[in-house]
Amino acid sequence: MRAFALTLLLAALSASPTNAAMVDPRFPDWPCQQIKVPELSVAAMWAGPPIDDIRASWANDPRLKELVAKLAARRTPLEEAEKDIAAFITGSAAEKETKAKLLFAGLFDTLNRERTEVMDGIERFSRRMKEFADTLRADAQALRTVQDAPNQDEKKMQELVSRLEWKTRVFDDRRKTTAYACEVPVLIDQRLFALSRMIQQAME
Repeated sequence: MRAFALTLLLAALSASPTNAAMVDPRFPDWPCQQIKVPELSVAAMWAGPPIDDIRASWANDPRLKELVAKLAARRTPLEEAEKDIAAFITGSAAEKETKAKLLFAGLFDTLNRERTEVMDGIERFSRRMKEFADTLRADAQALRTVQDAPNQDEKKMQELVSRLEWKTRVFDDRRKTTAYACEVPVLIDQRLFALSRMIQQAME
């Protein structure tokens, strides 16, 4: 019992959703190994003509809004997205350029907003994980106090061991969820970049 309890104690005290050595002081609640980039850059994703002149007008076209929503969704295969993009960007060279700019602007705004929402959610979850880790440490300290008492309360110790075991398991499961969630912004970046290249190819 005591050896098992000490194992749980060590697990609780070392459990943390982030590696302190990797924490960026600018973003103390960011738990991912990936460096946090709060906002995407148009220049990093788009090598086509400037979109400043039409940046906000894409949302005025219902057909374009529908296409943007479909292309932004990760459930839409990239092969299908490429066909939809080619079908949309048609006409003269000037018409193709305008459509390409509008489509990219819509995708950039949509996916950048989605990415921000995901990262905000990850940081909220990270703060809750830190609070949970604090409760683990408190339970571990309570267990150590009971174990070190001259007259051990076996019932109390068993209760603390059981509670600490359950909380440690829950914490580990949630930490795995965090690791998965950290991949989502990367997937969004990759999708936007791939769609951007498809748009440029269709325009050219």
